[in-house]
Amino acid sequence: MPEPHRDTKSNIRFLKPDQVEAMRDAAHEGRQGARDDALITVLYDTGLRRAELAAVDRDNLDLDDGVLRLPSHVQKDYPNAGSPDPATLRLDPEGELKTERTLRVFLDQRDRDSAALFPSRKSDRITGKGINDAVKRAARRADVRPFTHVGRGETDDVTAHTLRHSVAYRMLHAYDGYTLYDVRNRLRHSRLATTEQRYDHFETV
Repeated sequence: MPEPHRDTKSNIRFLKPDQVEAMRDAAHEGRQGARDDALITVLYDTGLRRAELAAVDRDNLDLDDGVLRLPSHVQKDYPNAGSPDPATLRLDPEGELKTERTLRVFLDQRDRDSAALFPSRKSDRITGKGINDAVKRAARRADVRPFTHVGRGETDDVTAHTLRHSVAYRMLHAYDGYTLYDVRNRLRHSRLATTEQRYDHFETV
């Protein structure tokens, strides 16, 4: 009998809000604390994929208006090979993540003049792998274990994509009034059916 696929609904890994806060605190134990806190916060706020965040430029961020503007070329193409429309994401719409303040602290300390929002210590632009490594370091320092619908994962299971799944969990469990349609818009799925296929089991019935 074949083994179940890792990407089934039951094995979607997610973190609860207090676990992400623990990761943000733990990020400051490293040499790139302000940067790692900022990138974890942006991932958890916006639901960006790691490759998308790596491609974001400083000029895409408008802290005066409190938004992140994503051109089409930054976003992942749809499965049908179509390109998504440009998107404007409001930062921290619930006012609890302090995304703008966290980004201002990071930008004030950033010592590299780079077009990229997130440079690395050795390059003008962090890579998707570098983003994932930062997330995993913070998870290990905070000793957080993700949740699934079949139990608990291990600390090393936490990735940047875990934070994307955690956006869906936070919207459907930490706040009132959000629906799968709102999750679909935040995560920029091409179809509502994609959101339903992945996250309808997050809803409480």
